[in-house]
Amino acid sequence: MNILQIVPELNSGGVERTTLEIAEALFKQGFTPHICSQGGRLEPEFVELGAKLHCLNIGSKNPLKYSAHKKALIKIIKDEKIDLIHARSRAPAWPAYAAARAAGRPFVTTYHGIYNASSRLKRHYNAIMAKGDLVIANSEYTKSHIIKEHRLDPGKIRVIPRGVDMALFDPKTVYPEDIKKLRNSWDVGTDEKAILLPGRLTRWKGQLVAIRALAALPIACKLILLGDAQDRTAYQAEIKKLAANLGIVQQIVMPGHFSNVPLALMAADIVIAPSIKPEAFGRVVTEAQAMGRPVIASNHGGPMETIISEKTGFLVDPNDNLLLAHAIKRGLNWPAYDPKFARDHVRQKYSKKQLQTKTLEVYSELLM
Repeated sequence: MNILQIVPELNSGGVERTTLEIAEALFKQGFTPHICSQGGRLEPEFVELGAKLHCLNIGSKNPLKYSAHKKALIKIIKDEKIDLIHARSRAPAWPAYAAARAAGRPFVTTYHGIYNASSRLKRHYNAIMAKGDLVIANSEYTKSHIIKEHRLDPGKIRVIPRGVDMALFDPKTVYPEDIKKLRNSWDVGTDEKAILLPGRLTRWKGQLVAIRALAALPIACKLILLGDAQDRTAYQAEIKKLAANLGIVQQIVMPGHFSNVPLALMAADIVIAPSIKPEAFGRVVTEAQAMGRPVIASNHGGPMETIISEKTGFLVDPNDNLLLAHAIKRGLNWPAYDPKFARDHVRQKYSKKQLQTKTLEVYSELLM
Protein backbone atom coordinates (compact mmCIF):
# COMPACT_ATOMS: atom_id res chain seq x y z
CA MET A 1 0.00 0.00 0.00
CA ASN A 2 1.84 3.07 -1.25
CA ILE A 3 0.03 6.15 0.04
CA LEU A 4 1.03 9.70 -0.88
CA GLN A 5 -0.11 12.27 1.68
CA ILE A 6 -0.05 15.85 0.47
CA VAL A 7 0.20 18.76 2.88
CA PRO A 8 1.57 22.32 2.41
CA GLU A 9 4.29 22.15 5.06
CA LEU A 10 5.54 20.08 7.98
CA ASN A 11 5.52 22.55 10.86
CA SER A 12 3.45 22.53 14.04
CA GLY A 13 -0.30 22.09 13.77
CA GLY A 14 -3.07 19.52 13.84
CA VAL A 15 -2.90 18.80 10.11
CA GLU A 16 0.82 18.08 10.22
CA ARG A 17 0.54 15.99 13.37
CA THR A 18 -2.26 13.88 11.88
CA THR A 19 -0.18 13.40 8.73
CA LEU A 20 2.66 12.15 10.92
CA GLU A 21 0.38 9.75 12.79
CA ILE A 22 -0.85 8.16 9.57
CA ALA A 23 2.73 7.89 8.35
CA GLU A 24 3.49 6.04 11.58
CA ALA A 25 0.57 3.66 11.03
CA LEU A 26 1.69 2.89 7.48
CA PHE A 27 5.28 2.32 8.63
CA LYS A 28 4.12 -0.12 11.31
CA GLN A 29 2.24 -2.06 8.64
CA GLY A 30 5.46 -2.42 6.66
CA PHE A 31 4.77 0.29 4.07
CA THR A 32 6.86 3.29 3.08
CA PRO A 33 4.93 6.50 3.83
CA HIS A 34 5.22 9.14 1.11
CA ILE A 35 4.78 12.83 1.94
CA CYS A 36 4.71 15.71 -0.52
CA SER A 37 5.20 19.13 1.08
CA GLN A 38 7.44 22.16 1.30
CA GLY A 39 9.01 20.64 4.43
CA GLY A 40 9.39 22.10 7.91
CA ARG A 41 10.48 21.49 11.46
CA LEU A 42 8.78 18.08 11.69
CA GLU A 43 10.85 16.59 8.87
CA PRO A 44 13.18 14.63 11.20
CA GLU A 45 10.19 12.89 12.80
CA PHE A 46 8.93 11.76 9.40
CA VAL A 47 12.38 10.55 8.39
CA GLU A 48 12.62 8.57 11.62
CA LEU A 49 9.46 6.73 10.55
CA GLY A 50 11.05 5.77 7.25
CA ALA A 51 8.97 8.25 5.26
CA LYS A 52 10.08 9.37 1.83
CA LEU A 53 9.75 13.15 1.57
CA HIS A 54 9.03 14.75 -1.78
CA CYS A 55 9.88 18.44 -1.54
CA LEU A 56 7.60 20.72 -3.53
CA ASN A 57 6.08 24.13 -2.81
CA ILE A 58 2.72 22.43 -3.14
CA GLY A 59 0.94 24.89 -0.86
CA SER A 60 1.38 27.77 -3.31
CA LYS A 61 -1.86 29.44 -4.34
CA ASN A 62 -0.29 30.80 -7.51
CA PRO A 63 -2.41 29.39 -10.37
CA LEU A 64 0.56 29.67 -12.73
CA LYS A 65 2.23 26.84 -10.80
CA TYR A 66 -0.76 24.49 -11.08
CA SER A 67 0.41 22.67 -14.24
CA ALA A 68 3.96 22.22 -12.96
CA HIS A 69 2.71 20.83 -9.66
CA LYS A 70 0.32 18.46 -11.42
CA LYS A 71 3.15 17.21 -13.65
CA ALA A 72 5.49 16.76 -10.66
CA LEU A 73 2.85 14.77 -8.77
CA ILE A 74 2.13 12.52 -11.74
CA LYS A 75 5.85 11.74 -11.91
CA ILE A 76 5.92 10.88 -8.18
CA ILE A 77 2.87 8.66 -8.61
CA LYS A 78 4.46 6.75 -11.48
CA ASP A 79 8.01 6.57 -10.11
CA GLU A 80 6.95 5.46 -6.62
CA LYS A 81 4.03 3.29 -7.77
CA ILE A 82 1.63 5.27 -5.58
CA ASP A 83 -1.70 3.50 -5.02
CA LEU A 84 -3.71 6.34 -3.47
CA ILE A 85 -3.41 10.12 -3.00
CA HIS A 86 -4.57 11.76 0.22
CA ALA A 87 -4.81 15.58 0.19
CA ARG A 88 -5.15 17.51 3.44
CA SER A 89 -5.37 21.15 2.33
CA ARG A 90 -7.09 23.14 -0.40
CA ALA A 91 -4.22 24.63 -2.41
CA PRO A 92 -2.34 21.33 -2.87
CA ALA A 93 -5.60 19.42 -3.33
CA TRP A 94 -6.22 21.04 -6.73
CA PRO A 95 -3.12 19.69 -8.53
CA ALA A 96 -3.36 16.48 -6.46
CA TYR A 97 -6.90 15.85 -7.69
CA ALA A 98 -5.87 16.45 -11.28
CA ALA A 99 -2.82 14.18 -10.93
CA ALA A 100 -4.87 11.41 -9.31
CA ARG A 101 -7.42 11.52 -12.10
CA ALA A 102 -4.72 11.60 -14.80
CA ALA A 103 -2.96 8.60 -13.22
CA GLY A 104 -6.18 6.72 -12.48
CA ARG A 105 -5.62 6.59 -8.73
CA PRO A 106 -8.15 6.92 -5.88
CA PHE A 107 -8.27 10.37 -4.27
CA VAL A 108 -9.05 11.01 -0.60
CA THR A 109 -9.41 14.35 1.17
CA THR A 110 -9.53 15.21 4.85
CA TYR A 111 -11.66 18.20 5.72
CA HIS A 112 -9.55 19.53 8.60
CA GLY A 113 -11.16 22.95 9.00
CA ILE A 114 -14.31 24.96 8.42
CA TYR A 115 -13.61 26.94 5.28
CA ASN A 116 -15.68 30.11 5.01
CA ALA A 117 -17.01 30.98 1.57
CA SER A 118 -17.45 34.74 1.23
CA SER A 119 -17.93 34.60 -2.54
CA ARG A 120 -18.79 32.19 -5.35
CA LEU A 121 -15.11 31.99 -6.29
CA LYS A 122 -14.10 31.09 -2.72
CA ARG A 123 -16.82 28.45 -2.56
CA HIS A 124 -15.48 26.93 -5.77
CA TYR A 125 -11.95 26.97 -4.33
CA ASN A 126 -13.10 25.26 -1.12
CA ALA A 127 -15.12 22.63 -3.02
CA ILE A 128 -11.99 20.67 -3.95
CA MET A 129 -12.01 19.24 -0.42
CA ALA A 130 -15.35 17.58 -1.17
CA LYS A 131 -14.13 15.93 -4.39
CA GLY A 132 -12.49 12.94 -2.78
CA ASP A 133 -13.73 9.48 -3.70
CA LEU A 134 -14.17 9.41 0.05
CA VAL A 135 -14.01 12.49 2.29
CA ILE A 136 -12.79 12.28 5.87
CA ALA A 137 -14.40 14.71 8.33
CA ASN A 138 -12.68 15.24 11.66
CA SER A 139 -15.94 15.65 13.60
CA GLU A 140 -19.70 15.32 13.24
CA TYR A 141 -19.78 19.12 13.17
CA THR A 142 -17.46 19.12 10.16
CA LYS A 143 -19.55 16.45 8.46
CA SER A 144 -22.68 18.57 8.84
CA HIS A 145 -20.82 21.55 7.38
CA ILE A 146 -19.67 19.54 4.35
CA ILE A 147 -23.19 18.29 3.62
CA LYS A 148 -24.68 21.76 3.95
CA GLU A 149 -21.94 23.62 2.09
CA HIS A 150 -21.25 21.18 -0.75
CA ARG A 151 -24.45 19.09 -0.83
CA LEU A 152 -22.30 16.00 -0.69
CA ASP A 153 -23.82 12.56 -0.36
CA PRO A 154 -23.41 11.62 3.34
CA GLY A 155 -22.47 8.13 2.19
CA LYS A 156 -19.16 9.49 0.84
CA ILE A 157 -18.15 10.95 4.21
CA ARG A 158 -16.27 9.08 6.93
CA VAL A 159 -16.08 10.75 10.36
CA ILE A 160 -12.66 10.14 11.91
CA PRO A 161 -11.87 12.42 14.88
CA ARG A 162 -8.32 13.54 15.45
CA GLY A 163 -6.48 11.23 17.79
CA VAL A 164 -4.50 11.71 20.97
CA ASP A 165 -1.34 9.69 21.51
CA MET A 166 -2.22 8.24 24.91
CA ALA A 167 1.38 7.13 25.52
CA LEU A 168 2.74 10.61 24.83
CA PHE A 169 -0.09 12.44 26.60
CA ASP A 170 0.25 10.54 29.86
CA PRO A 171 0.59 12.40 33.18
CA LYS A 172 2.86 9.64 34.47
CA THR A 173 5.56 10.55 31.92
CA VAL A 174 5.92 14.15 33.14
CA TYR A 175 8.33 14.78 36.01
CA PRO A 176 7.42 17.19 38.85
CA GLU A 177 10.78 18.96 38.58
CA ASP A 178 10.10 19.70 34.89
CA ILE A 179 6.69 21.10 35.78
CA LYS A 180 8.26 23.33 38.43
CA LYS A 181 10.94 24.52 36.02
CA LEU A 182 8.42 25.40 33.32
CA ARG A 183 6.12 27.23 35.74
CA ASN A 184 9.15 29.21 36.93
CA SER A 185 9.97 30.13 33.34
CA TRP A 186 6.41 31.43 33.02
CA ASP A 187 6.96 33.39 36.25
CA VAL A 188 4.02 31.70 37.94
CA GLY A 189 4.28 32.29 41.68
CA THR A 190 3.57 29.66 44.30
CA ASP A 191 0.30 31.41 45.15
CA GLU A 192 -0.75 31.86 41.52
CA LYS A 193 -2.72 29.70 39.12
CA ALA A 194 -1.62 29.08 35.52
CA ILE A 195 -4.32 29.39 32.87
CA LEU A 196 -3.07 27.92 29.61
CA LEU A 197 -4.37 28.90 26.16
CA PRO A 198 -2.42 26.83 23.61
CA GLY A 199 -2.62 27.77 19.94
CA ARG A 200 -1.09 30.11 17.40
CA LEU A 201 -1.61 33.80 18.06
CA THR A 202 -4.51 34.60 15.78
CA ARG A 203 -7.64 36.54 16.63
CA TRP A 204 -10.17 33.76 16.18
CA LYS A 205 -8.43 31.64 18.83
CA GLY A 206 -9.84 34.06 21.42
CA GLN A 207 -6.77 35.49 23.16
CA LEU A 208 -8.44 38.89 23.59
CA VAL A 209 -11.50 37.28 25.19
CA ALA A 210 -9.20 35.41 27.56
CA ILE A 211 -7.39 38.61 28.57
CA ARG A 212 -10.69 40.33 29.39
CA ALA A 213 -11.73 37.27 31.39
CA LEU A 214 -8.46 37.35 33.31
CA ALA A 215 -9.10 40.96 34.28
CA ALA A 216 -12.45 39.89 35.76
CA LEU A 217 -10.99 37.13 37.95
CA PRO A 218 -10.69 37.85 41.68
CA ILE A 219 -7.82 35.37 42.13
CA ALA A 220 -4.11 35.62 41.33
CA CYS A 221 -3.51 34.03 37.91
CA LYS A 222 -1.13 34.07 34.99
CA LEU A 223 -2.50 33.66 31.48
CA ILE A 224 -0.10 31.71 29.28
CA LEU A 225 -0.66 32.37 25.57
CA LEU A 226 1.39 29.48 24.22
CA GLY A 227 1.93 29.44 20.47
CA ASP A 228 3.55 30.87 17.38
CA ALA A 229 2.90 34.49 16.47
CA GLN A 230 3.61 33.61 12.82
CA ASP A 231 4.67 37.20 12.06
CA ARG A 232 1.37 38.65 13.31
CA THR A 233 3.15 41.56 14.96
CA ALA A 234 0.11 43.85 14.78
CA TYR A 235 -2.00 41.33 16.67
CA GLN A 236 0.74 40.81 19.26
CA ALA A 237 0.80 44.57 19.79
CA GLU A 238 -2.99 44.59 20.19
CA ILE A 239 -2.76 41.86 22.84
CA LYS A 240 -0.16 43.84 24.78
CA LYS A 241 -2.13 47.08 24.46
CA LEU A 242 -5.32 45.49 25.81
CA ALA A 243 -3.42 43.97 28.74
CA ALA A 244 -1.89 47.39 29.47
CA ASN A 245 -5.26 49.13 29.31
CA LEU A 246 -6.67 46.59 31.77
CA GLY A 247 -3.66 46.87 34.07
CA ILE A 248 -2.69 43.20 33.82
CA VAL A 249 0.48 43.27 31.68
CA GLN A 250 2.40 41.37 34.35
CA GLN A 251 -0.17 38.57 34.27
CA ILE A 252 0.21 37.81 30.55
CA VAL A 253 2.97 35.47 29.33
CA MET A 254 3.68 34.82 25.63
CA PRO A 255 6.48 32.21 25.48
CA GLY A 256 6.10 31.51 21.73
CA HIS A 257 6.30 28.01 20.26
CA PHE A 258 6.80 25.17 22.75
CA SER A 259 7.08 21.62 21.44
CA ASN A 260 6.54 19.69 24.68
CA VAL A 261 2.76 20.03 24.81
CA PRO A 262 2.19 17.32 27.48
CA LEU A 263 4.54 19.15 29.84
CA ALA A 264 2.82 22.48 29.16
CA LEU A 265 -0.58 20.97 29.89
CA MET A 266 0.65 19.45 33.15
CA ALA A 267 2.23 22.76 34.17
CA ALA A 268 -1.17 24.43 33.84
CA ASP A 269 -3.92 24.43 36.44
CA ILE A 270 -6.60 24.77 33.79
CA VAL A 271 -6.71 24.84 29.98
CA ILE A 272 -8.93 27.08 27.90
CA ALA A 273 -9.93 27.20 24.22
CA PRO A 274 -12.15 30.31 23.91
CA SER A 275 -12.29 30.43 20.10
CA ILE A 276 -14.64 33.05 18.67
CA LYS A 277 -15.17 30.97 15.52
CA PRO A 278 -16.08 27.27 15.59
CA GLU A 279 -13.18 24.83 15.71
CA ALA A 280 -13.63 21.93 13.30
CA PHE A 281 -12.30 19.65 16.05
CA GLY A 282 -10.08 21.39 18.61
CA ARG A 283 -7.27 19.01 19.35
CA VAL A 284 -6.00 20.75 22.47
CA VAL A 285 -9.35 20.11 24.14
CA THR A 286 -8.91 16.33 23.96
CA GLU A 287 -5.19 16.52 24.79
CA ALA A 288 -5.93 18.47 27.96
CA GLN A 289 -8.48 15.89 29.05
CA ALA A 290 -5.98 13.10 28.36
CA MET A 291 -3.59 14.85 30.75
CA GLY A 292 -6.28 15.12 33.40
CA ARG A 293 -6.68 18.87 33.19
CA PRO A 294 -10.04 20.65 33.39
CA VAL A 295 -10.76 22.36 30.08
CA ILE A 296 -13.06 25.22 29.10
CA ALA A 297 -14.05 25.79 25.50
CA SER A 298 -16.48 27.84 23.48
CA ASN A 299 -19.84 26.17 22.99
CA HIS A 300 -19.60 25.63 19.25
CA GLY A 301 -17.84 23.35 16.80
CA GLY A 302 -15.93 20.21 17.71
CA PRO A 303 -15.57 20.82 21.47
CA MET A 304 -19.34 20.39 21.82
CA GLU A 305 -18.68 16.71 20.99
CA THR A 306 -15.44 16.16 22.88
CA ILE A 307 -16.19 17.79 26.25
CA ILE A 308 -18.62 16.18 28.65
CA SER A 309 -19.98 19.34 30.20
CA GLU A 310 -19.79 19.50 34.00
CA LYS A 311 -17.68 16.31 34.03
CA THR A 312 -14.52 16.86 31.98
CA GLY A 313 -14.88 20.60 31.56
CA PHE A 314 -17.24 23.46 30.78
CA LEU A 315 -18.69 24.94 27.60
CA VAL A 316 -19.34 28.68 27.51
CA ASP A 317 -20.92 31.05 25.03
CA PRO A 318 -18.35 32.32 22.50
CA ASN A 319 -16.91 35.82 22.96
CA ASP A 320 -18.33 36.23 26.48
CA ASN A 321 -15.45 37.11 28.80
CA LEU A 322 -17.60 37.21 31.96
CA LEU A 323 -18.95 33.69 31.40
CA LEU A 324 -15.43 32.53 30.63
CA ALA A 325 -14.14 34.10 33.85
CA HIS A 326 -16.92 32.42 35.84
CA ALA A 327 -16.10 29.02 34.29
CA ILE A 328 -12.36 29.47 34.99
CA LYS A 329 -13.14 30.28 38.62
CA ARG A 330 -15.27 27.12 38.88
CA GLY A 331 -12.65 24.99 37.16
CA LEU A 332 -9.91 26.16 39.51
CA ASN A 333 -12.00 25.17 42.51
CA TRP A 334 -13.63 21.91 41.39
CA PRO A 335 -13.35 19.22 44.08
CA ALA A 336 -15.54 16.78 42.11
CA TYR A 337 -13.33 16.87 39.01
CA ASP A 338 -12.03 13.36 38.19
CA PRO A 339 -8.91 13.39 35.98
CA LYS A 340 -9.10 9.62 35.48
CA PHE A 341 -12.63 9.89 34.11
CA ALA A 342 -11.48 12.59 31.68
CA ARG A 343 -8.55 10.49 30.50
CA ASP A 344 -10.70 7.38 30.05
CA HIS A 345 -13.18 9.43 28.02
CA VAL A 346 -10.43 10.37 25.54
CA ARG A 347 -9.00 6.87 25.41
CA GLN A 348 -12.39 5.42 24.52
CA LYS A 349 -13.34 7.92 21.80
CA TYR A 350 -10.39 10.02 20.63
CA SER A 351 -7.20 7.97 20.71
CA LYS A 352 -4.50 8.02 18.04
CA LYS A 353 -4.98 4.28 17.60
CA GLN A 354 -8.59 4.79 16.54
CA LEU A 355 -7.60 7.54 14.10
CA GLN A 356 -4.96 5.32 12.51
CA THR A 357 -7.14 2.22 12.28
CA LYS A 358 -10.10 4.04 10.75
CA THR A 359 -7.95 5.97 8.25
CA LEU A 360 -6.25 2.81 7.01
CA GLU A 361 -9.72 1.28 6.67
CA VAL A 362 -10.64 4.14 4.33
CA TYR A 363 -7.58 3.41 2.21
CA SER A 364 -8.42 -0.30 2.10
CA GLU A 365 -12.03 0.45 1.18
CA LEU A 366 -10.90 2.27 -1.96
CA LEU A 367 -8.14 -0.18 -2.87
CA MET A 368 -10.18 -3.38 -2.61
